[in-house]
Amino acid sequence: MKPIRIWDLPTRLFHWSFAALAVAAYVTAKTGGNAMIYHFWCGYAVFALLLFRLVWGIAGPRYARFSAFLTGPRTFFRTWRARPDSGTDARFAGHTPLGGLSVIAMLLFFGIQVVLGLFSNDDIFNDGPLVKFIDKDTSDMLTGWHLRNHWVLIALVALHVLAIVYYRVARKKDLIRPMILGDKTLATPARPARDDWRVRAGALVLVVLASAVVYRIVHLAPAVAALPSY
Repeated sequence: MKPIRIWDLPTRLFHWSFAALAVAAYVTAKTGGNAMIYHFWCGYAVFALLLFRLVWGIAGPRYARFSAFLTGPRTFFRTWRARPDSGTDARFAGHTPLGGLSVIAMLLFFGIQVVLGLFSNDDIFNDGPLVKFIDKDTSDMLTGWHLRNHWVLIALVALHVLAIVYYRVARKKDLIRPMILGDKTLATPARPARDDWRVRAGALVLVVLASAVVYRIVHLAPAVAALPSY
C-alpha cells in the first residue's frame, strides 16, 4: 500500500487555523473585558476562512470539494455500515459521508455564529461592527442567539473529537496524521489530490480576496442622508 496525497496544503492549513481560532475565540469570550477585542478579531478571521472554504469546496482539489463526500441517503447508510476493509475508502478517501455532514454542520453553525456576532453587543464597551445598522432591541435579541449558538458549536466540536477517537480505537484509522502530513495509506487505489504550487497560489489569492470582503463588511458605514439644498 502506497501513501496517497489526500489533503492539499491549503485544506490542512484551513483546518488547523480554524481550530486554533475557534479555541481562541472561546477563550477570549470567556475572559471578557479587554480580551473582547481579540474575540472580534478571531471572529473576523473565522469569517474569512469560512468564505475561503465555501469556494474551496466548489473549486478546490478533489477531496476538498463538497461533491466528494455529500451523497444521497442510500449511499450514506451503506457506507456507514460498511466494514473498514470493504473497499469504500477509495471513493471516500477524504471525508466519509458522515464526516461530510459534520463538515457542513460546522460550516453552517460557525457561519451563523459569525453573522450573529457582527450584530451583537456586550452591554458594556463592545459592539459588533454592524450594530449601527439595527436598533438596540434587535441587537440584544441577536446577542442572545449568539450566546445560545455557542453551545451548539461546543456540541459539534465534541462530536468531532469523539469521532476521531472512535476511528482511532474501533476502526484503527488515524485521522489526525493525514490532516497534518496530507497523505493516507489506503487499502484500495485512489486518485491523489492536486497539491502543486498552482493550487497553493490559488488558495493564497482566495484567502486575500476573502479577507478583503470581510474587511469591507466590517467597515460598512450607514448611508449619510443628503442635506437639502437651498
